[in-house]
Amino acid sequence: MSNPLAGKDLLSTQTLSREAIELIIAQASTFEAQCQEKRKLDVLEGYILATLFYEPSTRTRLSFETAMHRLGGDVISVAEATKSSSAKKGETIADATRVIAGYADVIVQRHPRPYSAEEAAEGATVPVINAGDGSHEHPTQALLDLYTIAKERGQIDSLRIALVGDLRYGRTVHSLAYALANFDVQLTLVSPPALKMSAQIVDEVRSDIPVIESDDLASALERCDVAYVTRIQKERFDDPADYEALKASYQIDRSLVKRTNPEATLMHPLPRVNEIAPEVDQLPNAAYFRQATNGVWARMAILALVLGAKVEG
Repeated sequence: MSNPLAGKDLLSTQTLSREAIELIIAQASTFEAQCQEKRKLDVLEGYILATLFYEPSTRTRLSFETAMHRLGGDVISVAEATKSSSAKKGETIADATRVIAGYADVIVQRHPRPYSAEEAAEGATVPVINAGDGSHEHPTQALLDLYTIAKERGQIDSLRIALVGDLRYGRTVHSLAYALANFDVQLTLVSPPALKMSAQIVDEVRSDIPVIESDDLASALERCDVAYVTRIQKERFDDPADYEALKASYQIDRSLVKRTNPEATLMHPLPRVNEIAPEVDQLPNAAYFRQATNGVWARMAILALVLGAKVEG
């Protein structure tokens, strides 16, 4: 199979074809299997990844850096870049990535401003991977989510998938909705009215797959195969009172799961606050911690494919 990702930026799932997504999933599976036998590969030996994070991160940053180390490459990193990089002195994103491109072969950036990934790509002469740009998108999260769905359910096609919680500001669900539009799925969007997904995204996705909008969590759980739950994001609200009014909109506990759909796969991009009770963690269908681990394999695949490395099937 040809590699449509080689040398390309990865800024959004809107530009990914089904072929590209399936290539990433297949390569992630290969790397996961290989790393069970050999902890470190030499696929990207001699390559350098720069992680540039203007916004806090645990899973995304560490899994990208782990992925690069597993592939035999090296990492340079700037955490808290708003305070610890030349952004503090007024340097633009484009200037920063133009400079960093002289130090690294690929750049992974997270920034709180929507569309900042495009600014980074304009300045860089190496591939840029969007690790989250404000409330806009988080494409690599969506790709590890699809890998998780394929592993947990054995397929993606023919599934009924519910996206639950903050669909207005949640960048993970934006990217996942766009990516799922490449498959034969039914999508249910569950949120309080104030946190509905934007009409533009809904209309774009609905042009390819069936989309239902609802505020009834129990009903959505009853009829879904996968429930993808997100937290209400305090950091996205200008008025704290608005957050306080919405923060407990949906809460999933063992009783609700047992009553509605004990077989549904439960996913969450993490971190969680109170939307999934810890008592749910021990259920066999609670996949969110496995999902976080899958970030390493998916991001290994993304790095290798974007850098055009020769990989073994």
